[in-house]
Amino acid sequence: MTLANAVTDTADLTSLWGGTGIFGLIWYILVAVALWKVFSKAGYPGILAIIPIVNIVILVKIAGYSAWLTLLYLIPIVNIVWSIVVAVRVGKGFGKGGAWSFFLLWLFAFIGYFILGFGRAQYTKPV
Repeated sequence: MTLANAVTDTADLTSLWGGTGIFGLIWYILVAVALWKVFSKAGYPGILAIIPIVNIVILVKIAGYSAWLTLLYLIPIVNIVWSIVVAVRVGKGFGKGGAWSFFLLWLFAFIGYFILGFGRAQYTKPV
């Protein structure tokens, strides 16, 4: 019993308090702040950006699709294509072009969502 407890205690300490755990936590908080502003601009409650799966559902709705299409993220290979489509449509909703959306909402999403959230872009539902 003692060995099992020691292994579990060590795993707990290294998973969250290691270098990557702290970095991941800070990264998640920054992305949640950026998405909070984007959701607010699009007319959704910003607090939904904190909830991990719900924030993807809201992004799909901001892109102008049904929330049920979020299930496409569960299919391998399709999820990559679908995430690009959603990123381009979200960018279109904020008046950005396809290349801008591809690079800054899909490839470097952290930067792109900060630009959308804290910039002057206004949301209009994509057609």
